[in-house]
Amino acid sequence: MRSPVFLTLAIASAADVNLVTFDGTPATTFTFQELNDPVMGGKSTGTWSKSKDGYGVFDGDVVDVPSLKAPGFIKAVADGHFADVSSTIDGNLVLMVRSSTPEYKGFRVSFASGTVSPAYSCSGGGSIPFSRGCFKTRFSVPAGDKFVPIVIPWSSFSDLWSPATGNQNKTCAEDKSVCPTAAKLKAIKRIEVWGEGVLGKVNLEIQSISASTSSLPSLSVHVASRPDRKDDTCSGPVQGNLRYNISSRITPDVPVPVGATENLAEAVCCDKRTIAFAEPQFLFQAPDVSLFTKLEKGVTTFYDSVCGVPLFSTPVNRTLEDFKADTTEHGWPSFRPAEVNTDHVKTDIKTGLVTSSCGTHLGSYLPDKRGPRWCMDLSCISGHPAVSNDRPLLIV
Repeated sequence: MRSPVFLTLAIASAADVNLVTFDGTPATTFTFQELNDPVMGGKSTGTWSKSKDGYGVFDGDVVDVPSLKAPGFIKAVADGHFADVSSTIDGNLVLMVRSSTPEYKGFRVSFASGTVSPAYSCSGGGSIPFSRGCFKTRFSVPAGDKFVPIVIPWSSFSDLWSPATGNQNKTCAEDKSVCPTAAKLKAIKRIEVWGEGVLGKVNLEIQSISASTSSLPSLSVHVASRPDRKDDTCSGPVQGNLRYNISSRITPDVPVPVGATENLAEAVCCDKRTIAFAEPQFLFQAPDVSLFTKLEKGVTTFYDSVCGVPLFSTPVNRTLEDFKADTTEHGWPSFRPAEVNTDHVKTDIKTGLVTSSCGTHLGSYLPDKRGPRWCMDLSCISGHPAVSNDRPLLIV
């Protein structure tokens, strides 16, 4: 498999706020404690240590709980009064990490706020009385020996999740009551990193945890999970923080089984098991996506959600109202011949399969009475440009 290519840029700025560092700074230095699955018979084990080079090291092994025949968890926990990051509510949590087990798909991070007992809330996940207030989401780490920033939108967190699996019962996109608020980000009391719900060896080295107000999330690395190698058709991981809030769709929403940790874009664009299926119809109209309100003045270019190459530009040789009507009529973004970048959009007329020059499944070629039409999954064309003068590539 090819080495993945990630977009990156230094993320530190005046608008960023450190939550956790390991350099001895009093306001951001906290004591982490490793905790194992407390279920009777649980055999998952882990350790937490601080390296002499100034970063935290979380190691362990998640195994089945014999009585449940299901994976347990390990986690590292720090309690205290963390910096006020309410100013970043429209931004992201940023983990500067690396891992010797990048294949592990059970990495999660959580924080507690607005709860009398953070420990209780982060054990219950809102599934038992009075246990709201611990917000959790999953993440993955790319292979490589360099520390890289994993950028996770606050909107990816939820305080309603299963204490058995760690999976969210309701997402922020589905129910605003589970979303973090500025008030919650002002008074964080606990931060946790987990290996949960997936069997395997766990290694996570943490250089820092911060919050960012960046409105250009593609400038930093954010890597979610990928389909298993045998089912993965993409050349690399789906970009983090896709445009139009697509990255908030952290469940696959497809009618066939896929990887337990795949999000919508990963399942629709990269998993060969879903090749005959599309994202939910009219996703572009969802209130938190609202594609038509986010189009650029003049012509909008859509980019590959994996490799960032330009795919479609609209409107070309027609009006914006024509594009909107076409898209609304069919339920997915619909493009006409003059809007297709044929250098990067590969169309199989016989099968109707449309892919990009880097192998991403984009949607279907479905001519109608008005002629050739490219009916695309917004999830797969919501990427950020691959590279520009101020967006250098980092190979890891």
